[in-house]
Amino acid sequence: MQIRLIVVGRLKEKYWQDAINEYRKRLAPWAKVEVFEVAEERLPENPAAAEIETGLRKEGERIDKLLSAGHIVVPLVIEGSQLSSEGLANYIRKQSLEGKSQIAFIIGGSHGLAPEVIRKGNFSLSFSLMTFPHQMMRVVLMEQLYRAFSIIKGGKYHK
Repeated sequence: MQIRLIVVGRLKEKYWQDAINEYRKRLAPWAKVEVFEVAEERLPENPAAAEIETGLRKEGERIDKLLSAGHIVVPLVIEGSQLSSEGLANYIRKQSLEGKSQIAFIIGGSHGLAPEVIRKGNFSLSFSLMTFPHQMMRVVLMEQLYRAFSIIKGGKYHK
């Protein structure tokens, strides 16, 4: 399975990067994980709605360049469906059984994702109704992917 994380913004803090690298290493026997960062549009301190919309559209264009026709696209959005860890494992297993081997998870920046990106999604996923920093969501997603593959492979990580 090939997992692509497409994320808006750069990860500056070493502790987040260390956590992502640890889960990438743990996932290596089961999945190839690639992380692609796209530039977050710089906006004024109090941007107007039109400025946010333009910024999201530009970020969306950069995201679109990293998607191929073979990708199952899963944007992370607060309005998405919430799954248990077992539910995420079942979703990944189902994609694999249907012969789909490329999943792209997309995490937006501080203003979310462009509507066009969300519409391209095969499935929109929400981890909570709460808002989290996008840097933290990278780590949470990586942990849940590791947990999901551990469930699929019968590992002992998930209890």
